[in-house]
Amino acid sequence: MQREIYTEEHEAFRETVRAFLAKEVLPHHERWEQAGIVDRSAWLAAGRQGLLGLAVPEEYGGGGSADFRYPAVLAEEFTRAGASGLALGLHNDIIGPYLTQLATEEQKRRWLPGFCSGELITAIAMTEPGTGSDLQGIATRAEDRGDHYLLNGAKTFISNGILADLVIVVAKTTAEGGAHGLSLLVVERGTDGFERGRNLDKIGQKAQDTAELFFQDVRVPKANLLGEENQGFLYLMRNLAQERLGIAVSAIAGAEYLVELTTEYVKQRTAFGKPLAKLQHIRFEIAEMATECAVTRTFVDRCITEHNRYALTPVDASMAKWWATELQKRTADRCLQLHGGYGYMTEYPVAKAFTDGRIQTIYGGTTEIMKEIIGRSLLT
Repeated sequence: MQREIYTEEHEAFRETVRAFLAKEVLPHHERWEQAGIVDRSAWLAAGRQGLLGLAVPEEYGGGGSADFRYPAVLAEEFTRAGASGLALGLHNDIIGPYLTQLATEEQKRRWLPGFCSGELITAIAMTEPGTGSDLQGIATRAEDRGDHYLLNGAKTFISNGILADLVIVVAKTTAEGGAHGLSLLVVERGTDGFERGRNLDKIGQKAQDTAELFFQDVRVPKANLLGEENQGFLYLMRNLAQERLGIAVSAIAGAEYLVELTTEYVKQRTAFGKPLAKLQHIRFEIAEMATECAVTRTFVDRCITEHNRYALTPVDASMAKWWATELQKRTADRCLQLHGGYGYMTEYPVAKAFTDGRIQTIYGGTTEIMKEIIGRSLLT
């Protein structure tokens, strides 16, 4: 079925992304995976190519376009290339809106040019040891000390945690915290008391640095408060729909790519003297996965269209995130099985996709959280 959401301009952008991947990412990605981190020069190259700050106003060095189809193209191409290390989606689509929507004019001029050039790499620190997806359970606290906050606490599973120059930290600014007592504080590299723990060893996305962060009596100036005090929970809820849609976009792109790879593989691989594709069971497996992908693609594309109209609801985003990521997980497992022993070998893309994609049902809110959001909307 022909997709209808993209124009010639989007497809031209797709070619730009593919050329960038071929030149600046794929030749280095294996080395990045071994090192557990990408080169900072790759971020600078992305900035020069105009791949950072797509939605940031041009006056600050960004692309000036709120059209989410451009980030969607970026997510699709990076997923198909297996390039999980360079977290442009995190930077652009998850952290970018906090800076463009909440920052003061002084903050924008201080941070956004570097955000767009790749000189300032960003992260957001929500998850804590023991809290997982429960934002209301956040224990990191920031005490008002007049002209600054005194920040204490710990975060974990923070993507870009090692490389980040700016970290948006979610902290309690009231004793109870929760929905009416969280604030967003920007902590900059080199701030006294801000320490990074180990680069965590994950089963997939090896090139993506993921770290523990520690804050001990960190003095955060009031000038680094993002938005209004005690409104952090509201801001997080407002931006989660785009984050979850971005995950859904990469998930369906990953599932589709796996089906393409596996379809070609079973045509060539023989068993019992004939290609696997001649076996009815194999044809049924491919038919089921292709159909599931086609149906999911239709819904995700509709969500992109709705998001561009500022009409995507948190419930619809949760549906897209839940369904597409679980589909990706099932598809990766089935495609690996159809590859047989070769699917278990890391040099085969299906093996890498199997481990890289497993996190998709967890970050951005687990599948269980997505179901809870959807269920509450229907039953309360």
